[in-house]
Formats: sequence, structure tokens, C-alpha cells
Amino acid sequence: MNDVTPQKPAAADKVRCDACPVMCYVAEGRTGACDRYANHGGQIVRCDPLTILDAAEAKGTPLRPFLARDWDGRLLADDGVTVTAIGAGTTYPDYKPAPFIVSRQFDGVDFVTVVTEAIYSYCGVKVKIDTDRHLGHEGARVLARGEVVGLVVTSEYGSQMLSLGGVEHLTGGSKAEGRATCDTLLALCNCEAVELQIEGGAQVTVQAGQPPVVDGKREERMRVGCGSATIGMFAAQWHGLVDEVVVVDDHITGVVSEHQAGKVLGWPDTGIRIRGHRSTPGRYFRVAEPGLGWGGTDIEDPLSILNPWLEKKGARPGLTLLMVSTTGEHSAYYVLDEALQPQPQPMPEALQQTVALIAENCEPALCTVLFAAGAGGSLRSGATRNPVRLTRAVQSGEVRVTVGGAPAYVWPGGGITLMTDVTQLPPGSFGYVPTPALVAPLEFTLPRDSYRALGGHDGAVRDLDDILATGNEYGASNRRLPGRDGA
Repeated sequence: MNDVTPQKPAAADKVRCDACPVMCYVAEGRTGACDRYANHGGQIVRCDPLTILDAAEAKGTPLRPFLARDWDGRLLADDGVTVTAIGAGTTYPDYKPAPFIVSRQFDGVDFVTVVTEAIYSYCGVKVKIDTDRHLGHEGARVLARGEVVGLVVTSEYGSQMLSLGGVEHLTGGSKAEGRATCDTLLALCNCEAVELQIEGGAQVTVQAGQPPVVDGKREERMRVGCGSATIGMFAAQWHGLVDEVVVVDDHITGVVSEHQAGKVLGWPDTGIRIRGHRSTPGRYFRVAEPGLGWGGTDIEDPLSILNPWLEKKGARPGLTLLMVSTTGEHSAYYVLDEALQPQPQPMPEALQQTVALIAENCEPALCTVLFAAGAGGSLRSGATRNPVRLTRAVQSGEVRVTVGGAPAYVWPGGGITLMTDVTQLPPGSFGYVPTPALVAPLEFTLPRDSYRALGGHDGAVRDLDDILATGNEYGASNRRLPGRDGA
């Protein structure tokens, strides 16, 4: 990424680009600092073409929009073409209308779609990492290239969450921190692999739609549930095959003979004793420290979580014990000897099948990346002369918001705070400017009558054929990509 440096007077063959606050002077045949705009014959043009999603090309036949509205058996009422903001250009400086305001007919109603590539200083990503392993403690800092780019937030069911980016990391720290943050966000949003180091924890390679790699090991599956949930799901499978089952888990370790699921099945007491904080019957917290071992703990020997067995509570020589993790990745079988010490033994085939059943019921481990941003500020003036009306129309549901044609979730409350799954966008949809900030496509769609009521730039509205034929001030090229079901 190029540094943002004071602008020098332009040479005779340079043109000043006003597509972002950097205001580069761009020489003939060269791009600006963002690599998005170039000087072509003395005119600033957008390097990437306007991207159009064509539903009819997705599978070679017209798509029925099951997710959009009821289908009466007819083909699409419209032509199945969606104009995205990818390659459209920006509204900056924001006093002017959006690059494209497209008029379309849907079921006899005139709609407009306002498209712009928004410049986001207030943005980041929320990363969900499916893994049973401990990545880092909540609140731990996340580093990329040695710079802090975010933090670990909550642990969810079978996943750990990171919050990366934000204006404080992009612009509130050193130049190196801002560059590293912007590069990390850009790569993650464009579905590229990024290596992250969690302070006091693991090194993780994250790529949207791909399994995480934790300390060099590729994860295959997320846990089926906590230890207690695993007991609840599979107690009936174990009943009659083994005398005791312990499901080792960093959060809640389960013991079948004490668990309500076991009691309902008539499971006798075994005299087992677990090291840890007892919660409800058969559920134990903090049996070990978090780590990369059994069930997301730091243990390699599962017997280390057991205290001596109690004969008066049912322990006896010959009692059988299965210990298993919440993914089925770790498992072991033991038989108590005359001294009531568990001794490892080959696992019976019937029990091995139950371990395989746990693994079968685990979801594939994946990384999910959600782009999150505040689409406020002056970009709204590219849609309407009265920006607050656009915000209110979005919050009321009158305006449909998409990001590169992909559906966006808009948070309730003030402003236009949105999130979208980056894997739903065409490749290379995100860019950057070296302020630093991310650039992302943004589309607003609403009935034209409503658009006029918002104080929209009705005089800048154009039909699709005109846009495809002549483009705009940044060029006329366009490309078509297959759309998605329900687009």
C-alpha cells in the first residue's frame, strides 16, 4: 500500500483524480495510489468494469426467485439482471449524485437502484472460526504482521469470534498499524488467506469459506456440542456397551452416570470422581485449562482429570470406561484393575462406532467473514438531497440494501450499520484507498415514487440500456457474472 503524502503540483501530463480524499496526480497510463483509477488519454477512468449479475446465466436457465416472492409458475417478470456497484466508481466528493441511478421495471412498478462504491473508514470484519481448540482468551489482542488489528471477543457454540479493524486501528494508531489493518481487512473481504497471531494464544490462518489452520494444523470439524450436550445426544447409544462415559470439554465436561440423560436410562452409579467445578449433576466446569489438547483443553492424558474412584459408590474391578472428546478426534477405552486404577485397553468395535457417530455429527470447520460497516456520513447525499430520509427509509424497510448484489443485514437503531457475508460477493469486490480505508460496493433499491419523496436525484436517473451503452464519467465498460438463486 502506498503512503499518503502531500500532493505536489501536477506535471503537464498528469491529471488530478478526485475519486477519494487522497487526490492523486496520475500520469498517463498509470494508476493512482488505490490501483482503482487510472489516467487514460487525459481522463480518469475506473480500472474495473461495472459488474452486472445475470440470473439467467447462473445455471443456463431463468431462475425462479423463491426467496423473493411467491412464484406462480411463470418465468421471471423482469429480465433477471442486477446492476451492482462493483466498478461503478464513488460519489466522492459527495455533493454529486451517485455514479449510477438505474431505473428498472418490476411487475409494472418503476424502481430505482442507487449504486456507489462507498469509502469506509468506519468498518471492520467479524470472523467466526469453527474449532474445538483454544485460540486465545476473550479480550486478547489479534496481530497481523506484528501490528494490532483487533481482538478476540466471545466464544460461541463450537466457534470462536474475532472482531478486526475499526476506525481506531485504521486511523487512530501508527501508519504501520493502519496499513496492516487495511491490508488484513481487504484480504479477508476478498476471500484471501490471512495469518493472524493471537496474543498469548494460537497462530491462525483465516480464509472465508475455508477451514481454519491452527498452529499449522488444518481443522476438520467443529464440536458436536459441549460435553453435556454430547451426553444428551448419545447416552442411548452407549447404554449397555460401557459402564461409564466421560466427554472431555473445555467448557462443560459431561459424565453419563451422573447426567440426567443417564439417570433416565437407569444408569447405575460408578464411583467416578472428576476434578473440576461441579455444576448440575453430570456437568463440570474448568476440568483443565484451555488449550489444543482433548476437547479444547490443555491435557494430553484424559485420566489426569480423574480423582481416585470410590468403591462405596459403585467402583469395582472390571468396570469399563470410555473417554472421548466433543469432536470424536480423541478417544480412549479403559478397564479398572483390582486397585481401581483405569488401565488402557483396545476399544471394542461397538464403542468405536459410537465415536465415529460423534465425528459424523460434527459440522465441517470453516471460517466465516462478515464485512461490517457504517454506511452513513456524506455518501447518502449521493442518493438524496436530504440524507436522513434515506436512513429512515432503510430502517423502515422501504429501501432494500445490498452489497455487490449480496443481501445485507441492517442493524436496528440509528444510522445504516450493515453486515454481509463476503463469500456472497463476486471475487475482487473490495478495494481500498490509502487514507487508509476500505472501499465496498453499496446498492439502495426502492420504488421510484418513494425515491422522489426522499428528495432523490431524479434528474440523474437513467435506464439500464443507456447505462450499458454509455457508462458514466469513469468509463463505459461492463461485465456480466452469473447471479444467485433468488437474486
